[in-house]
Amino acid sequence: MTAEANPEHIRSLMMGYQKTAALRAAVDLRVFTAVGGGATSVEMIAAKCNASQRGIRILCDYLVIEGLLAKENHNYRLTPDSAALLDERSPGYMGGMLQFLNARRFWEAAMGLTETVRSGHTTLGEGIAGDEAEEWVAFARHMQPMALGPAQFMAQLVLAERQPKRVLDIAAGHGLYGIAVAQLAPDAVIAAQDWPKVLTVAKENADAAGLGHRYQLLPGSAFSVELGSGFDLVLITNFLHHFSEQTCVGFLKKVRAAMQPGGRLLTLEFIPNDDRVTPARAAAFSLNMLLQTRDGDAYIESELLDMLNAAGFTSHRVVAVPNSPEKAIVSYVT
Repeated sequence: MTAEANPEHIRSLMMGYQKTAALRAAVDLRVFTAVGGGATSVEMIAAKCNASQRGIRILCDYLVIEGLLAKENHNYRLTPDSAALLDERSPGYMGGMLQFLNARRFWEAAMGLTETVRSGHTTLGEGIAGDEAEEWVAFARHMQPMALGPAQFMAQLVLAERQPKRVLDIAAGHGLYGIAVAQLAPDAVIAAQDWPKVLTVAKENADAAGLGHRYQLLPGSAFSVELGSGFDLVLITNFLHHFSEQTCVGFLKKVRAAMQPGGRLLTLEFIPNDDRVTPARAAAFSLNMLLQTRDGDAYIESELLDMLNAAGFTSHRVVAVPNSPEKAIVSYVT
């Protein structure tokens, strides 16, 4: 006897876009902040959020169903997760991440996935990796909550061996990785490379951390800008997955030429197991790269090590990053 098929999972996938749309609307309307600030009834929330009572009632009830609000006697309150992560007054606020993760072009690319699978390339032309897309400014401004823990871990990983003096931060974005190193290495000077508009965010963060005098800017494409030489530490965080293996090898050779003997390269990546389906978050990142880049991928460990070896790096350590789907690779220059 065969078990009766359960359509609920399939139905949930078919309607999954509504979950994202509801979260985006609640963040845009500042519903969680309103509820956290004491607006607990439909009337109070609607007034605070400048929205219709009908719309707020239906949206808030849906958020209760999804576990982001609780409801009792027709009044709403935050759950522990929404209080910590979706109330703008919380230091752990993550709502701004939707400005990048839920960007309009990414929605459009997702709608074109059928054609992308047929062609093997994104519908976004060359993708977002190789140009000064506005999404990268949104990334720098709003994705910082996801980088705080990994940045601090990677800085400690670096400092456990020795303190660097000249640090190159490739595709620096918000700058948190280089800043975290500078905070633990008082003699380190950071050269941050990224698009000019993105570097304004990194420089703001460096100045706010009191590190502006040790923070230099290298604006432009990582592939064409002159990197300089003599770096004893290079950071490449969440960058290689945007490009083909051949492109990565060529770029890593450029980085290798900018480093001094004894230098270290610290790479951060989503690295699935060899089966490419576990662990789930790292493996699923491949779909992001299919949707948003021309040739990128979530590379398995052996592929990344082959690229690094081909570029002239001679030995490596692979380290899991706590509370993150990513892994760090420390590579050495002899």
